This record gives sequence, structure tokens and C-alpha cells, in this order.
Amino acid sequence: MDKFDLPKTYYLLDGFTDQDLPKEIIEAINSFRITENLYSSATREITTKLENLNDEFKHVKDRNPIHIITARVKSPRSIIRKLSRRGFELSVKSARENLTDIAGVRVICSYIDDVYLIADLLTSQDDIKVIRRSDYIKDPKPNGYRSLHLIVTVPVFLSESTELVKVEIQIRTIAMDLWASLEHELSYKLTNRKTESVTKELKDCADIISNIDLRMQNLYNITIA
Repeated sequence: MDKFDLPKTYYLLDGFTDQDLPKEIIEAINSFRITENLYSSATREITTKLENLNDEFKHVKDRNPIHIITARVKSPRSIIRKLSRRGFELSVKSARENLTDIAGVRVICSYIDDVYLIADLLTSQDDIKVIRRSDYIKDPKPNGYRSLHLIVTVPVFLSESTELVKVEIQIRTIAMDLWASLEHELSYKLTNRKTESVTKELKDCADIISNIDLRMQNLYNITIA
């Protein structure tokens, strides 16, 4: 293990003090510093593939099925907390084996059909392997959350090796993303006051937004009929 270089990795320690960090956590952070670029590269690989698909649609069919693409790599603090919460070893090796959402890409589409179109086009590419597909659009979560989740591996080509890296991809409509973003914010603020009536209201809002999604899809279908 290389010596832990505090100046170079100070940004990784935001929120921690040296008293908070036992040796194994410091080693985990130092290891993650070395491999963090791997996950960033994986999100770039996925993002580039999605941008290429969107550009093709723009030039061939004069429309963009993708509205927005965002990507992120989970912070070392989040990774450590998640590993600890689940009782896993605190190491990069453990994180790569046990966590599937270190690298994440979110794709926002205008219409429901575009969600499935983009998912099918992306996963049909030869170098993408689907590990898990969770369809929370057809089968929403109890709180009303809707989105299509894919866990895939994508190859990242390095100078001396090729690494298969897991990436979580969330694909949903603008309307689904609106609800998810606001629900997340409200749930955080209402941690101790999220009553049954509030939970029901959030679920009702999700159902209303879902109905709007379906109506907008039907309207779009009329325009291309």
C-alpha cells in the first residue's frame, strides 16, 4: 500500500477528522483514490454511447429521445458508509464486488416509450453486459417511485489492461424525475414527520404524474401516426 498522502487526498476526507478515521478506513480511501478514475471512465463510456445514440436520432429522425444525461461517482465517504452498514469489508476490492452503484448514470427522456427504446439500444451493444434489470415503471415501488434501472458492466481500456466496471443506469421520463427529485427532498426534510397522510399524498402525486406521462405519450403517438 502506498503511503497515505493527506494533501493529495484531502478532498476525500471532507466531513471527517483524523480521530474519525481508523487505519482500515484510511487504507480504503487511499485505495479508492487509485481506482476512482476507473469509475469515472466507466461513466464516460456509458455517457458517450448514449450521446452517440441521441445524436444519431437527431440527424436521422430529427428528434432527441434523450433530454438530459448526468453522471456521478459515489464519494468515498458514501462507499465506506454503505459497506459498513451492510457489514462488508472496508476496501476497494469489497466495494467492487459488493456494490453496484459506485458509478451511476441517469438518463432523462421525454416519453415513456423512449425509456425502453434507449435501454434496448444501449444493452444490445456487444460490449455491454446486463447484470440486472429492474422495471419500476411497470411495477412501481410502494411509495410511487417509477424508473427503469439497469446494472451493467462496461469495459474500460487502460494502458496495460481492460477492466469490466459495473455501472448503475437509471432511465426515466421528465415527469418521473420531477417526482423523484421532489420526493427525495421532502422525505429528507420530513424524516421525523412523515406521517401516513403525507406518504399517501406523495403516492397520489406519483400516480397523477404517471397518468400525465401516459397522456403525453398518447398525444405524441398521434403526432407520428
